[in-house]
Amino acid sequence: MTNVIDILLVAIVIYQFLMLVRGTRAAPMLVGVAAVGLGFYIARVGQLTTLSWLVSTLVPYVIFALIVVFQAEIRHALANLGARLTFSRASDSESDAYDDIVLAANLFSQNQTGALIVIEREIGLRTYIESGVPMDARLSYDLLATIFRPSAPLHDGAVIVQKDRIAAAACFLPLSMNPVLSTQMGTRHRAGIGITEETDAIAVIVSEESGAISLAVAGNIERDLTVEQLRERLSALLRRYMPPVTLPTPIQQPEEAAEETQRSASYRNPDQSYTPEVDR
Repeated sequence: MTNVIDILLVAIVIYQFLMLVRGTRAAPMLVGVAAVGLGFYIARVGQLTTLSWLVSTLVPYVIFALIVVFQAEIRHALANLGARLTFSRASDSESDAYDDIVLAANLFSQNQTGALIVIEREIGLRTYIESGVPMDARLSYDLLATIFRPSAPLHDGAVIVQKDRIAAAACFLPLSMNPVLSTQMGTRHRAGIGITEETDAIAVIVSEESGAISLAVAGNIERDLTVEQLRERLSALLRRYMPPVTLPTPIQQPEEAAEETQRSASYRNPDQSYTPEVDR
């Protein structure tokens, strides 16, 4: 019975470790570690004295090197373990505040406004907060819309959210160097992924080119999310219930309203043809 429990615990540890590094820059490094281990095994079995001595000498240094290389993954794993042991939960006021992030993401998506919102969890983001403009203001839809307005001085960089408050804006974040990422991803998406590789934060990203909404967590990115999917993912990741919100009706610009009227008239008038090229 004891042996069965021992095997199960080892299997759980290995499974959790593989899930932790899956899709991150640590995954290709594990191949190199496996190659070193294979070389050590061949040296011992084949009685290659010189190679065995060399590998035995390097192994203690390799252990410290692995700790340095995988420091982000180790920190992330310990933070997740601490979060599960403390069973932390947020208040209802925080849930209401995070609804504003969903509403703001919907606005940015409709207007194709680039935005990067980082939500702090267990690991503090003080280093990155100090790189931006401190605000310490209550999180709200109106404030997010104002910050990321293209003409606003703070629209470049990231907004960092601590519970129900905006800690800072125009913050600099580390860029992900993961070679697996698509080359089509710009700086905003790489910064959102990078901060989630170093910490347990959540990053909400809106593309300036397409208006697509993405969510980055644990070094992975989920792209082309709908507003409802974003709400559900935030609700699951933040471990709180976020009720569906009524999205505001997009306001048409005068030029768009005129084109819509002209288009409707062309459909009603059989003698007038409609050219798709004017529909942008």
